[in-house]
Amino acid sequence: MMDALTLAVIQAGLQQVCNEMDIAFSRAAFSPVIAEADDRSDGIYAAEDGALIAQGELGLPVFVGTMAHSAAHLVRLIREGAVAAPEPGDIYIVNDPYLGGTHLMDVRFALPFFVEGELFCWLQNTGHWPDIGGMVPGGFSAHATEVEQEGLRLPPVKLFKRGVLDREILSIIQSNIRVAEQRIGDIKAQAAALLVGEQRLREIVARYGLATLRTAIAGISDRAADRMRAEIRRIPEGSYSAEAFVDSDGVVNEPLRIALTITRTGDELHFDLSQSSPPCQGPMNSVWATTCSAVYLAMKHIFPDVPINAGTFAPLRVMRPEGTFLDARYPRPVSGCAAEVSQRVAEAVFLALAPVLDIWAAPAGTSGNFALGGFDPARKAGYVMYQITGGGYGATGDADGLTNGCSTIGISKTAPVEVMEQYYPILFRRFAIHEGSGGAGAHRGGFGVHYEIELLRGEARASFVMDHGRFGPPGVRGGGDGARNVVRLHRDGTTTVPAHLSKDQGLLLRAGDRVEVMTPGGGGHGDPLTRDPALVARDVTRGTYTSAQAESLWGVVLRDGAVDEAATAARRARA
Repeated sequence: MMDALTLAVIQAGLQQVCNEMDIAFSRAAFSPVIAEADDRSDGIYAAEDGALIAQGELGLPVFVGTMAHSAAHLVRLIREGAVAAPEPGDIYIVNDPYLGGTHLMDVRFALPFFVEGELFCWLQNTGHWPDIGGMVPGGFSAHATEVEQEGLRLPPVKLFKRGVLDREILSIIQSNIRVAEQRIGDIKAQAAALLVGEQRLREIVARYGLATLRTAIAGISDRAADRMRAEIRRIPEGSYSAEAFVDSDGVVNEPLRIALTITRTGDELHFDLSQSSPPCQGPMNSVWATTCSAVYLAMKHIFPDVPINAGTFAPLRVMRPEGTFLDARYPRPVSGCAAEVSQRVAEAVFLALAPVLDIWAAPAGTSGNFALGGFDPARKAGYVMYQITGGGYGATGDADGLTNGCSTIGISKTAPVEVMEQYYPILFRRFAIHEGSGGAGAHRGGFGVHYEIELLRGEARASFVMDHGRFGPPGVRGGGDGARNVVRLHRDGTTTVPAHLSKDQGLLLRAGDRVEVMTPGGGGHGDPLTRDPALVARDVTRGTYTSAQAESLWGVVLRDGAVDEAATAARRARA
C-alpha cells in the first residue's frame, strides 16, 4: 500500500500537468473566447476505458463528465475497428455530440500517451471554436430542428498522424466554417497544449515509474470515492425532488421541464430525471454525456473538497432519462445543451438538496451566449464574435450572492471589453451592474450585468441562446427569485424583444444598431423581512435598489437615505 504523502504528491503532479495544458492552450490560442475567456479544459484519461484520471483546476467543470464519455467512445470505436488504432504522435479530433460531446462548437482533441510502446493513457482537451459552420455565425442556432443545421459534425479522425498535420482533413474543416483562416491558430494551440502535457507526464513517469504510477492512480480514485461517500452520508436517508424550467426550445414557445428526484440509499445518491419533458424540436436537447456531467459538476459544487477523478463520481448513480429532452439522440439539435440546459440540471440538483444541506439559492444559470457575424469593411475581412457573460450567484445562509460570477458550468469569464472592441467593429455603450436583479432575502442574491453593444460599421447577423428570460432564478428558504434575463434590440429607432425572450437568430444589424442584454441575478436566501435594515439602506445608497424596492421587498422604510426604525418595524409587522 502506498503511503499517503507519495499519493498526495503524485495526485498534485497529475493535476499540475492538466493545469499547464490549460494555461498553454489559453496563451497560444487565437480566439478571444479561449485566449481571454478560457472556454476550454484539459485532462488525463485511462487507456482501457477512458475513465477520468485528472482534470485541471482551470478547466470548465461541464467537461469533467463529457470528456470521459468522449474518451470512452474513442476507446470503444478503436477496439471495434471503426477508428484507426493510435500511434505515437497521433492526435484525434472529434466534436460529435452523440459520442460523448456537448454542442458542435466544443471541439475535442485526444493524444495517445505511450510508454515503452504501450498505450498508458489519453491526454484530451476541449476548446470552444467561435464558429463551426451551420445556419448562423457562431453556431448558436436558436431555431435549428436538426443537428446538421448547427454546423460541421466530426467523428473521431486523426488530424495529426505521427506528428504531422493532415492537410486534407484540415481543408475539409476549413471549407465548412466561417473565418477559416483564423482557426489554424486555435488548432495549433490545442495540439500544442497536449504536447506540453505529454512532456510533463513523461517527467512524472520517469520519476516514479509505471508500476508506482498505476498504483497511485488506483489509490487516488479509491480515496476520492471514499470522500464522496462520506459527504453523501451527511444527507439524511430519503428522496428529494425539485424542478427547473428552460424558457423554450427556440422553436416551440413553451417551457421545458426538468423534473429531478434524488434518493440517498446508503452511501450512494441516485438521480432520476425520467419525468422531464420529452425531446423538443429546437436546439435545447441535451445529449446524455452533458446531462450526466451536469449532475457531476453540481455535486462537485456542493462538495468542493472532493478531488476530481473517476472515483469522485462512482457513488453518483445517474439514471439515463430515455425518452426525454435530456437524452438527445441523432438528429436532435443540441446547440443549447452545454451552456444552458446543463445549468438547469445543476439548478435542479441545488434546489433539491437545499432544504437538507442549506446550500445556496439558484444562480443566474445562463452563459448569455451571444454571437455576431459579419463583414468589417474597414478591415475588408469577415469575423465571428462570441460573447459570454456572467450573472448573479444565489445567496447562502451566511452571505449575499456574488455579483457577475461566471456560469455554473464553467470558469469562463467575459473577455475584456477593450479586447473585443479591438477585434471586432463594435463599441460597448454600457457594461454595468444589472441593478435590482438580486433576489430578496435575509441574504440577497448577487447582481447580473447590463451591457449594450453597438455595431459601428458594415452589416452583421446577431444570434443568441440564453435562458432564465421567462423565469428568474429561484430563491430558497423564503428568499425571492432573481431578476430574469432581458434582451432588447434597438434597430432603426425601434426597440423589440424576441418572441422567445432569450433566444433568436440571424437578426440583421446595421451600423448604429444596438443589442442590449441584462443577465439574471441570483436567488435570495431566507425571509427578506429578517434582513438587517442597514444592509438594505447600504444597497439603496449604492444605487442597486430604489427606496420603493427597499420597502416592497424588505419592508424597510427610508427617510433621506437613513432607516426609519419605527416605520420599518410597523411595515414589517403588517407584512
